[in-house]
Amino acid sequence: MPRQPSEQVRTPPPAVARETPAPSGPDLRPHPSRTTRTDGTAHPARTKDTSCTTSTAHTTRPARTPLTPYHRLFAVPGARAFTLGNLLARLPSGMFSVSAVIMIAGSRGSYALAGAVTATGLAATALVAPWTARLVDRHGQARIAVPATAVALLGSLALLLCVRLGAPDWTLFAAYAATATTPNTGGMSRARWAHLFRDDPDAVHTANSFEQAADELCFMLGPVCAAFLCTALFPEAGTLVAGVLLMTGVLVFAAQRSTEPPPQRHPRSASPVLAPGMPPLLLGFLATGAVFGSMEVVTIAFADAHGHRGAAGAVLALQAAGSCAAGLLYGTLKPAGPAERRHRLGLAAMTLTMSLPLLAASLTGSLAVLAGALLLAGTATAPTMVTGMALVQRRTPEGRLNEGMTLAVTGLLGGIACGSALGGWVVERFSSTAGYAVPITAAATALLLSLLISGRFQRS
Repeated sequence: MPRQPSEQVRTPPPAVARETPAPSGPDLRPHPSRTTRTDGTAHPARTKDTSCTTSTAHTTRPARTPLTPYHRLFAVPGARAFTLGNLLARLPSGMFSVSAVIMIAGSRGSYALAGAVTATGLAATALVAPWTARLVDRHGQARIAVPATAVALLGSLALLLCVRLGAPDWTLFAAYAATATTPNTGGMSRARWAHLFRDDPDAVHTANSFEQAADELCFMLGPVCAAFLCTALFPEAGTLVAGVLLMTGVLVFAAQRSTEPPPQRHPRSASPVLAPGMPPLLLGFLATGAVFGSMEVVTIAFADAHGHRGAAGAVLALQAAGSCAAGLLYGTLKPAGPAERRHRLGLAAMTLTMSLPLLAASLTGSLAVLAGALLLAGTATAPTMVTGMALVQRRTPEGRLNEGMTLAVTGLLGGIACGSALGGWVVERFSSTAGYAVPITAAATALLLSLLISGRFQRS
C-alpha cells in the first residue's frame, strides 16, 4: 500500500480515512477544480504531489500582475488597437481649424473671413454632433462612424478646392459646415472603456484619465503640426494630412469590433439633456470651455503685445502639457469620496490656479514667467475634466452614452467660442493683462453652478 500523508496517519478510524477524498492540505484548498481533476487516481500520495506542483506553479503567476493601472487597461485584447486608431483620428481635431485659418487667410487676405468660417463650422458641429452620437448609440460605432467621417472628409476637401479655385466666399461656409458630421471619437473611446469595465469603477476612472490626457496631447500637438505643415510645405498641406489621419484612424478604430459596445436600437430612456442633474452639469461644461477659449486668445494677445507672437503656441502647449501630466498621474490614484464633491474640489482648484497667469502677467510682464504659471494652471484641468466626464457617464440614461458625452463636448465647444469672443473683447477694450481675469471668472462660474446644485444631486 502507498504511504499515507502524516495528517491522515493521525486519523484513528481507518474507514473514515478511506472515505475522505484525496489529501487536501492548505495548498489545495484555493484550487478545488485542480483537486477534482486528480482525485480519481489510484495513488493518493502521487495525487498530492501533482496537485502541490500545480499549486506551486500557480503561485508564481502574481509576479505578472500589471505594474500600473494603465497596464491593466491595455492588457484587454483589442484595447491597444482601438486606442491607436482613436489617437490617429483625434489628432486632426486640433489641426483642421488652424489649417483652415492659415489656408483661407493666406489666400483671401482676411483673418475675419477665416475666423467666421471656422466659427460657422463650430456652430454646425454643436447642432449636428449630438444627432450623430445618437445614431452611433442606436446602430453601432462602426456602422455610423465610417460614413460620417467620409462625409466630413468630403467637406474638408471641398473647402480646400474652393479656396484653391477662388470660389465665392459663401462656398467656404457651406463646405466647412459639412465637416460637422465628424464623429466624437473621444466619446466613442470612453464608451468602449465603460463597456469593457462596466463592473470596475476604478478601471473606468483610470481609462477616463487616460482619455483626458490624450485629449490634451492631441490639442497640444495638433496646432503645432498644422502650422508646420502649412508653412513648411504649402497652405493646403495641413488639411490634407489631417484628412488622411482622420480617415485612417476611424477605419482602424472601427475594425476592432470585439471591444465595441452593443447598439441600443430602441432605447426606452429620454434624451440625456433631460436626465436629472444633466442640465446644470452641461452649463458647467459651457463655463469650463470659456476658460480654455479665453485663455488661448488672451495668451496670444499678451505674447503679441510683448513682441513674442511666434512663441504663443509653445506657451499654450505648456498649459496642455501640465494638464496631460496631471491627468496621467490622477489615473493611477483611486478616487475617494463622492464624484460630486471631487468635481467641486477640482473646480475650486482650477479657479485658484487660473489666478496664477494673471499674477504673472501683472506683476512681472515676463512671457517666461507666464509660461511657468500656465504650466501650473494646467495641472488642475485634467482632474476636473475627468471627474466631470465621470458624472456625465453616471447621469446619462442607459443606451445613450455616446450622446451624453457628445453633449458635454458640445458644451465645451460652445464655451470655447464664447470665451474666445469675451477674451478678445476684454483685450481690445482694456489690455491683454486684464484679459486673464476672464478665465478666472469662467472657472468661478462653473464652481458656483456646481455649488448651487450640490444639495439636490448628491446621488445619481
